[in-house]
Amino acid sequence: METANCTAAVLGNGDSVSQRERSLLPERLQRRDQERQQEVERRKQKRQDQEVVEEKSDFFTAAFARERAAVEELLEGGESFERLEEAASRLQGLQKLLNDSVFFLAAYEVRQGQEALAQLQAALADRRQQLQPKKRFAFKTRRKDAAAATEVDAAAAPPAAEGISASPPSLNEEGGLDSSWLCGFSNLKSQVLEKRAEELHQRDVLLTELSNCTIKLYGNPNTLRLSKARNCTLLCGPVSTSVFLDDCSECVLAVACQQLRVHTTRDTRIFLQVTSRAIVEDCSGIQFAPYTWSYPGIDRDFEGSGLDRSKNNWNDVDDFNWLARDMASPNWSILPEEERTIQWD
Repeated sequence: METANCTAAVLGNGDSVSQRERSLLPERLQRRDQERQQEVERRKQKRQDQEVVEEKSDFFTAAFARERAAVEELLEGGESFERLEEAASRLQGLQKLLNDSVFFLAAYEVRQGQEALAQLQAALADRRQQLQPKKRFAFKTRRKDAAAATEVDAAAAPPAAEGISASPPSLNEEGGLDSSWLCGFSNLKSQVLEKRAEELHQRDVLLTELSNCTIKLYGNPNTLRLSKARNCTLLCGPVSTSVFLDDCSECVLAVACQQLRVHTTRDTRIFLQVTSRAIVEDCSGIQFAPYTWSYPGIDRDFEGSGLDRSKNNWNDVDDFNWLARDMASPNWSILPEEERTIQWD
């Protein structure tokens, strides 16, 4: 009798457990169903986001190709300054299209776009050079030391690189321009070099083979290239399109631009205002901080450059030699705030 009672008790407890499980079953099923629905929604949203990105990428590819072809056509038939100026204007629009699209483009698409723009800018500079008078003239170059400015005859100055003028465009006795769209400094050591706004406006600036120099560029150039510089300080007003650095070391720069590309450079600090992403390649020891240089008239130069001062991606840098997304590149870093105080004058 006792055995029967025990068996009944066990069966009773089993029925109780079974009832509890049955009561919990709808709750488990409901929770599982909610999780399944959430996963379905997540996948759906991810698919929709991917479709949006692909649509934007397709639009960019088509628009970029169309505008690129238009610029190339203008350059091929560019027998007048008017056509070249139209090409330059459309090239600026092409640069803006790329800048506005970098946040949804793949890294290789950004790189292809940057390379295409660099080729077009080089072609534009070549066409401008071809339209200049072939006759060469003697120039004067302006130099300043820390105390005062003196003008030195170009014959006494170190030779400038071919295609670089050391003075702004001016009329010769026959009414022609003395210099091309390209200007800059070359092969100088331990000098303080300056160019004013009227000398730089929408011109391409080339600085090459400088050592222990301070260069101040007041105004709004079209492009800026610094090559083979050692221990130099470069301060530049807003550049309408691109700034290129190549084979530089131990330099300090303050630049504002649409695009910055740094190649084969080491141990250099860059105070930057950039509307797209900066790109470094084959570099080491590059440090970035926000652009802080100022001078009388800089607001006017920013307006003329077309740069958006409210948009600054100074710390958004792509390293083409570092593809790991889960680890920071060892080739560049943020300059600590306590090291950003610099006396520009």
